Amino acid sequence: MTETVASLTRDELSAPAPPHAVGYAARLVALFEAPLAVLFYGSILRTGDLDGVMDFYVLTAGPRRGLRGLASRVLWPDVSYHEIELDGRVLRAKVAAMTLAQFQRAVMGRGADTTIWTRFVQPAALVWTADPAIAPAVIDAVADAARTAARFAAALGPEEGPPQAYWSALFQQTYAAEFRVEKGGREQSILAFDVARYERLLIACWREEGLLDIVSRGAVQPNLPPEERKRIKAAWVLRRRLGRPLNYARLIKAAFTFDGAARYAAWKIERHTGLSVPLTPWRERHPVLAAPGVLWRLWRTRQAQNAKKA
Repeated sequence: MTETVASLTRDELSAPAPPHAVGYAARLVALFEAPLAVLFYGSILRTGDLDGVMDFYVLTAGPRRGLRGLASRVLWPDVSYHEIELDGRVLRAKVAAMTLAQFQRAVMGRGADTTIWTRFVQPAALVWTADPAIAPAVIDAVADAARTAARFAAALGPEEGPPQAYWSALFQQTYAAEFRVEKGGREQSILAFDVARYERLLIACWREEGLLDIVSRGAVQPNLPPEERKRIKAAWVLRRRLGRPLNYARLIKAAFTFDGAARYAAWKIERHTGLSVPLTPWRERHPVLAAPGVLWRLWRTRQAQNAKKA
């Protein structure tokens, strides 16, 4: 039986999810207005390493109320950081939130944004829904993300090669467009987690899109006429040009709306440097204003430590 994009996506999203993610999502939704679904994705889904920060997307029925909701209509998603105790252990999560309708539009790839469909062509788990009837809409949207990603991969990848080469080219290009600082070879570690999964997904997407031409000896070739390849590449150039300004705008928005930013920064600093940053109520409320003082204190602490070692 030929696997379809819908069946692959449904099987993956509906598979039993890690218990810690399911439990965390159940606690997390109480913090959001009108939540509909929660998707768990990212490195911890792949590795299970709970010492890091889990990644969730919360899909809601509508935007937040007030000025933040107004900003979110233009620059989504909203980002927040949470620390929740579960089974006697504090677990950390970075959470992005947007409406289900925004998510459904974003995965189609018609706008300048590349972040949503790039994230959700990677493995994910649907760990919570407000109602079972919501699940099909989320599954359909994630399937559309895969189709969008595979279409761009056909044009950005080689003329012919293994499926992994197309995904690798796509991820490299999207990292550059999104202004993400990634270690060299980051895309290879993502693909290596389940090479067969990405191969099945690319072939299923191309077959549905009428792009699959050759499958032999581990190589594929997209049936992409020169004019269509040129059109897709032109569309990609536009997204790459707009990607950085869009992400700069999101960073500026996050500087003022990132709930839990101070706690997230303190945890990151201690994890990577070993230096503890005491959190005061003022630093919690004003992370941007507090940042220069914190960095100055860290620099002085580092200088003192280096002087003792000398």
